[in-house]
Amino acid sequence: MKWSRALIGVICATALCVGDFAPPARAQWIVFDPTNYSQNVLTAARELQQVNNEIASLQNEARMLINQARNLASLPYSSLAELEQTINQTQQLLAQAQNIGYDVSTINQAFAQTYPQAYSSATSSQQLLADAHTRWENALAGYQDAMRVQAGVVQNLNATSTQVDALVSSSQAATGALQAAQSGNQLLALQTTQLSQLTAVMASMARAESLQAAMHIESKEQAQQQLSRFLNYGPSYQPQTVHMFP
Repeated sequence: MKWSRALIGVICATALCVGDFAPPARAQWIVFDPTNYSQNVLTAARELQQVNNEIASLQNEARMLINQARNLASLPYSSLAELEQTINQTQQLLAQAQNIGYDVSTINQAFAQTYPQAYSSATSSQQLLADAHTRWENALAGYQDAMRVQAGVVQNLNATSTQVDALVSSSQAATGALQAAQSGNQLLALQTTQLSQLTAVMASMARAESLQAAMHIESKEQAQQQLSRFLNYGPSYQPQTVHMFP
């Protein structure tokens, strides 16, 4: 027992000596604060939400700019040159009107010379025949001019049909408001051109019919003048005594 107690004492002394030479231990404690952690998480979530809102705002602005660009995009197809050419052709046909055209002063002068309201007795027979021939030429030229205008309008029908198809296709394929408006405006311009051509045809036909009617009316006036001259040709017959045999 004594030996055991002595052994235990030696072991304890040795342990104390070893403990004196060992380096001192440093304790490190990690402190977790749940309140601070939750606040940091909420702050990060708010910042993330703000970033997402800014991204969504930028996307909306980009879409708005794209839509504005589409609305401001011009229509790639234009029928203005063809419409102007059609109108110019019709105007040229109207300007080629023979004899009595569409000028007011020319019409007044022609009617004063060739379509008088009444012929005087001093008018010669040659003048009456010349005026009648001129009126016939005017009526014939009026119908010829009317047929020219009609032929020009008919020839433009194929080009008009092509323009209508192109404008309708452009309108259906329009990507923005400006293209749709431009295609609609061009369709209205095309309709206006067609109305102008129809007006030209009606004007040419009315001119021909007016010249024809004026010729008939003036022919009646000329016939009355010629009949009056025939009935009043020279002095009337006066009976006289005639001696046939001496």
